Amino acid sequence: MPLSPKVYTWLCGLFAALGSVTFGYDLGIIASVLPSEDFNRTTGNPNATAQGLIVGCLLLGAFASNIYVGSLADRFGRRIAILSGCIVFLIGGGVQTGAQNIHYMYAGRFLAGMGIGMLAMLAPLYQAEIAHPSIRGRLTTLQQFMLGLGALIASFIGYGSFHGLKGQIQWRLPLGIQMLPAVPLAFFILLLPESPRYLAMRGRDDEALLVLARLHAHGDTTDTFVVSEHQEILQQVALEREETRDAWTQLFMIPSNFRRLLLGVALQFSVQMTGVSVIQYYSPQIFASIGIDTSTTLGLQSGNSVIALIGEALCIWFIDRLGRRGPLIWANAISGLTFVIGTIIIKLFPAGSENHNASRAFVAMTWLFNLVFSSGIGPLSWAIPVEMFNSATRAKATAITSSAAWISNFMIAQVSPLAFDNIGWKYYLVFAICGFTNALFFWAFLPETRGIPLEELDSYFEKVPLFVPNSTLHLDASAREEELRRGRVDNLSDDLEKGSAKHIE
Repeated sequence: MPLSPKVYTWLCGLFAALGSVTFGYDLGIIASVLPSEDFNRTTGNPNATAQGLIVGCLLLGAFASNIYVGSLADRFGRRIAILSGCIVFLIGGGVQTGAQNIHYMYAGRFLAGMGIGMLAMLAPLYQAEIAHPSIRGRLTTLQQFMLGLGALIASFIGYGSFHGLKGQIQWRLPLGIQMLPAVPLAFFILLLPESPRYLAMRGRDDEALLVLARLHAHGDTTDTFVVSEHQEILQQVALEREETRDAWTQLFMIPSNFRRLLLGVALQFSVQMTGVSVIQYYSPQIFASIGIDTSTTLGLQSGNSVIALIGEALCIWFIDRLGRRGPLIWANAISGLTFVIGTIIIKLFPAGSENHNASRAFVAMTWLFNLVFSSGIGPLSWAIPVEMFNSATRAKATAITSSAAWISNFMIAQVSPLAFDNIGWKYYLVFAICGFTNALFFWAFLPETRGIPLEELDSYFEKVPLFVPNSTLHLDASAREEELRRGRVDNLSDDLEKGSAKHIE
């Protein structure tokens, strides 16, 4: 019995997200590598600044990749760009695994970061462009779920290596394992269908129709849904070509595009201001400040990774039911609250107070934070930007928004050790405040995008007000798909012409 089109499309998106396993693993494994005695001997016993740079080089590489990855994806296609990201990552992972001194680590982390940056941007881009409107959220949030899976694997391997291995293998084996998910992705990505929207952009209209039929109708090119979707894509691409041939000009000179770009950058920057990377990179220092040793911390992080996976699975389940805006707002507000409580605990019961109940309460707050972050903030930070832009600007726009993620991540990685040394627990107040300001910002300015076909988002953003505190637009994606099956194209545009007040109060 053949798979249903939505299941087949979902599996294609799932496979494309394999690169995110490497992302989560590489971010997580470094916490157990840095304390290794042999690693420190090999790298010349790096001080806190040098260790911060080892962590940060991955993020700098990811930032650097976004300078060119959008153009690469638009010129050679989404699949070739993903293959290139795998190759770059494998080279970087190999250099790290065979490192002979700290300079090898710097170079390996930078190259691996370039590969991760490419894969992290390209996977949700590809997923958004192949998805049915009704499952687009579930498909693009797979990025964060696979990232969480990588982090979970890293936590158990890191814990086992730290306690069960000695010498070089204690850190070389965990660093070598990071390359495994990229191998099948590199070998088989070209067997997946290319993005039909990319094919249409390159004038390969017949191929785009064949791919749409393969994705959405068991290869039937006469299926009404496929024909309607194909027509809508071609019309949108033609419109984009007529307006301008320069995607960079579109992004910065067309007000609705520039607005979306600012929202995407703000969204990615806001992620780091929740404090997630501080917990991820510096959990041993954070937990030590309340009296929990490194060994126990690595064990707790394994539990934390399981909680993250649960949150990410919840997001995949509810994202196309509840939309994007509400979960993002509430997740930010709750994350701020967890930092408020956690800051109070760490101020009143620092290391040496021997208050085990306080330690347990602090761990509970970090786990609650991780649950709400993983069920809302993390997945949506990748899902929302890729579905806000048209085909001509999507790759370049998401490259810019992803750059904001990496540079803000690097900033946190470098600033945090200094903040711990100079202001201690007061540093956490930054994230307590930012959780609430993030929620307020998105409540005021982020419109809902659930269920709107990608080709109709330009019209939507041209009509929706800048200030949207009471946005209630929740287009029924399944109903929209049914309209496409009946041959009705560009429905939302018609609705907006009649008056957006029907949807936005």
